[in-house]
Amino acid sequence: MQFSFPALTPLAYFGALVQSDEHFPLLETAVSLAQDEYPDLDVQQVLGDVDQLLARLKRRIPADAAPLQRLRALNQFFFHDLSFGGNVNDYYDPDNSYLNAVLRTRRGIPISLAVLWMELAQGLGLNARGVAFPGHFMVKVNLPKGQVVIDPFTGQSLSREELSERLEPYKRKSGLVDDFDVPLGLYLQAATPRDIICRMLRNLKEVHRTQEDWQRLIAVQNRLVVLLPEAWPEYRDRGLAHAEQGHAAQAVEDLETYVANVEEALDLDAITERVAELRREMN
Repeated sequence: MQFSFPALTPLAYFGALVQSDEHFPLLETAVSLAQDEYPDLDVQQVLGDVDQLLARLKRRIPADAAPLQRLRALNQFFFHDLSFGGNVNDYYDPDNSYLNAVLRTRRGIPISLAVLWMELAQGLGLNARGVAFPGHFMVKVNLPKGQVVIDPFTGQSLSREELSERLEPYKRKSGLVDDFDVPLGLYLQAATPRDIICRMLRNLKEVHRTQEDWQRLIAVQNRLVVLLPEAWPEYRDRGLAHAEQGHAAQAVEDLETYVANVEEALDLDAITERVAELRREMN
């Protein structure tokens, strides 16, 4: 007797992946983000493609290779032989965030390239982590003789001076100068898998918001609410997108969730007024 189980929806599958911080499969979760755009995507096939890249890379490296030798082989393979790099011609293409597309085109944005690069690095036994550097995601590897920070957009290793230089505009804009300055090391802390997926989703959110693509924005917001169930501004932003789509009931529910949970916010009065408008439209 055969039993057939209903397949999980993409959102339910995503929810199952992100339940636990302890067992959070970064690569699989990152690949699953593309299911909204590519409904027939075979996530396991994409994971298998990455495994094949790792197997090819491992064949090039002696088993007793030192960590620095493994790192150099990885960078040669990823950035030069396979020509992965930043999509400078169309930086805001949503495909830059979808790993199935990045694997096909070899073009992406820093964070999507970083996720693939880290999977290969960790497969080689390197202590590699993502770094949520302001404005530009980085990767770092701890080696016996120190830490290497790499820009996944270009493959360039960055010195402390270069990293400090890149931080300057952000620090000035944020008022983090003079007495308010903080050490560079604070910006180089490892990002958790949840942080990384959140940043990938917020990149997509910004692309869809800018293009006023409310339907795709709602799909991204659904994932953000599952990923961060107490990030109340995400409910607000989903509610506003629902309002743009004419989904008054869903909009009211989300906006009221925001108002009920945020005690102090500059937009509380405006959102409360928007809820009243939507309720009038529903009557």
